[in-house]
Amino acid sequence: MRAAVVTDTKFEITDLPTPSPGPGQVLISVSRCGICGSDLHARTHADEMADLAAATGYDHFMRSDQSVVLGHEFSGAILEYGPGCRKRWKAGTPVVALPIVRHGKQPHLVGLSTAAPGGYAEQVVVQESMTMPVPNGLSAEHAALTEPMAVAWHAVRRGKVGKGQTAFVIGCGPIGLAVISMLKAAGVRTVVASEFSPRRRELATACGADVVVDPATESPWTAAPKGRINGVTDILGLGFDTMERLRRVPNLPWWYIFRLAHTLNAGPAGPVIFECVGVPGIIDQILTAAPPLSRVVVVGVCMETDRFQPALAINKEIELRFVLGYDPGEFRDTLHMLAEGQVDPTPLITGTVGLAGVENAFTALGNPEQHAKIVVDPSNSAVTPV
Repeated sequence: MRAAVVTDTKFEITDLPTPSPGPGQVLISVSRCGICGSDLHARTHADEMADLAAATGYDHFMRSDQSVVLGHEFSGAILEYGPGCRKRWKAGTPVVALPIVRHGKQPHLVGLSTAAPGGYAEQVVVQESMTMPVPNGLSAEHAALTEPMAVAWHAVRRGKVGKGQTAFVIGCGPIGLAVISMLKAAGVRTVVASEFSPRRRELATACGADVVVDPATESPWTAAPKGRINGVTDILGLGFDTMERLRRVPNLPWWYIFRLAHTLNAGPAGPVIFECVGVPGIIDQILTAAPPLSRVVVVGVCMETDRFQPALAINKEIELRFVLGYDPGEFRDTLHMLAEGQVDPTPLITGTVGLAGVENAFTALGNPEQHAKIVVDPSNSAVTPV
């Protein structure tokens, strides 16, 4: 099979033996494969990423001197089953799969391990138990975006955003745009997006953001509708006002009202902020500017040491969450949200290349004014994104 293989940051289009599916695995033909920011990082910072993965207990992340087929955002069609499969779907059935396989008891990340070649190829091996048929005639191009959109759906779910809360999205690269799309799919009424790039601000609007600002000229915090909690004094004032009202009722055990509010999580709350930039200093900027009682969900992957002031977050009682990936249920639900038209990923896709165009696509993705998401079509001959 033909594949785009990266070794020491350099891509080469080469013929590899057709993969053979092992026990419980399926060979699929690749229809489309998206290029992810993780792929861009892995190409140039594989060793740092491998060290980080090893520190968290995963020892099989690719190294820079290894030859690897990248690509973990793919859709395809059933070709062949390995031994021990239940053979749930007939040959040719369009499918997507979580990009993880298991050799024995050892998991491997598809497209980020030498033991699990990825989707920048004509075929890829997936785990049958992690494979799902594409419903409702969803296009191969949109089905391939199940994986990155599932990342965004997981972040939105972990953010626990109420429909009436304001959600801020800081950074409108591909993952920020996906988060905006999923927030609107979840029914969040006010989404404020902040992005320096004019092109990405256009895409944020296309994805459904209600307010889009250039942080070079306007603060996202002042562009949003004012909430009742904008400073620490607002929290103290709310406490006084609440106690004064409760104390007006004779013999009222007012502390039970507080206990009920605690049980129902019905107290005052700030906005939910999604950090989708992933560079040093952003978390500190958010903690400095965010209103009290905010929840900050860190989606952007910063590969460098960062620093912020814990006391600032403590004084505002800001909740800080970090998110990664998704679970199989979120992956399945994302696929069906795409197939049923609850979320439209069209604005994210800004170009397509063939295998020979992968290196050019990586270069093009370095310019935020050109592209957001480029997909690879192994049957396409394009060498520049079209």
